[in-house]
Amino acid sequence: MDRRLGPGRLGGLRQHDGARFARSAEATGSLISDEEVVAWLRRRKVVNQFAVDRIAFGELDKWSFAASTGDLAHDSGRFFAIQGLTVTSQFGPVHAWQQPIINQPENGLLGLLVREIDGVPHFLVQAKMEPGNPHTIELSPTVQATRSNFTRVHQGAKIRYFEHFAGPGRGRVITDVLQSEQGDSFYHKRNRNMVVEVTGDVEEHEDFRWLTLAQINRFLARDSTVNMDIRTVLSTLPMSTEDDDQSTLRTALSVNVPARYGFDELLSWLTGLKCHYEMTAERMPLREVADWKRTEYEISHVEGKFFSVVAVSVQAETREVVSWTQPMLTPARPGIAAFVMRHIDGVPHILVQGKPQPGLFDFFEVAPTVHCVNADYRNLPRSVWPPYLEYVLEAPARYSVLHSEEGGRFLNRENRYMIVEAGDDFPDDEGKNYRWVTPYQLRKLASLSNCVNVEARTLLTCLASLW
Repeated sequence: MDRRLGPGRLGGLRQHDGARFARSAEATGSLISDEEVVAWLRRRKVVNQFAVDRIAFGELDKWSFAASTGDLAHDSGRFFAIQGLTVTSQFGPVHAWQQPIINQPENGLLGLLVREIDGVPHFLVQAKMEPGNPHTIELSPTVQATRSNFTRVHQGAKIRYFEHFAGPGRGRVITDVLQSEQGDSFYHKRNRNMVVEVTGDVEEHEDFRWLTLAQINRFLARDSTVNMDIRTVLSTLPMSTEDDDQSTLRTALSVNVPARYGFDELLSWLTGLKCHYEMTAERMPLREVADWKRTEYEISHVEGKFFSVVAVSVQAETREVVSWTQPMLTPARPGIAAFVMRHIDGVPHILVQGKPQPGLFDFFEVAPTVHCVNADYRNLPRSVWPPYLEYVLEAPARYSVLHSEEGGRFLNRENRYMIVEAGDDFPDDEGKNYRWVTPYQLRKLASLSNCVNVEARTLLTCLASLW
């Protein structure tokens, strides 16, 4: 059955933008070559001095544990705090637990500037150092800042190019949506994701370069090169094609092709999951969190699972403040996030799940087919593995790249992002918590707040990179 959102193609200005960005994704020319981009990243890493060292909690400057609660917070009351969270859930095999959580109530800004150069849209990306990045510098959005950053609570330098995203001088808004971050580690954390177009000249600082979408897509094929924030911003970028072949990924990404479910049905399914499963998440004193222990250097689970809270000192010449200390979360093991794809009635579909996380506003968001730390299941019977994990690990992958996560709060947190094409042996019945969606439908869901989680948005951008 032909179930569509409305018109078969993006309409009006958005269709025009989609065609332009498709042109950028297909561009063979650029201001600088990929080799020059790699050399530029290396040069920025050499020229700017960076150092990140683990320290004891007692060496933190302007951070301390509250006497009454044990919460780890900044003396100003700004930035973020490490608190406790107590959770109850009807979903899954574990119905109650406690854990540390990052409470960062401020909404941040992730902004990507776009400008047409020689008829091709180029994006202004930044070679940005984050203390948690495995390789220090990664390609980042034009602006990546918390409210404390752009209001200069830290008394540091101004955020470059911020004026293009706020105030009367900002450019034309292409996309603008409030998105969640990792719901297993953040409490109600959201960032404003924006793509803004400028038409006049913009000075290119030495830490920034104009790249085509084709170049960004090629760098998405490299481990730990394109950071999480630019991946999420690009997930809702409009794309369109004149190709009418509904079997191609390019068409399925940009056109409302016939789908197994209508868009309203998908929204109703997600809303139903949010209402069906009872889940609570309440903040609590960090010192009272069960099954976690605190030493001089870390707060960790008694069984060494999940993650640890640690402290670091940072030296970074290119940041608004050149040195500071802060707490960070470091994972026990890397994770995996994967899409399973298949053709249904000749049209590419992705299997997604409705996955709860205690730090999300509505608990449930659309997540990848598989999203877990697969090493946790290595020595367990496969009967208790998450659905489809075994299939993903054994099937040939169309895409498999290790990407880092939010380097401002996580120390060396990485996930392997995979896209696997299912064979004829893959089960057709998706079950209550899973749905087959077209790439276009998923992109439409991602344009709404509180619908698609950050790992699924990364995979959507990775999928589009195969354009």
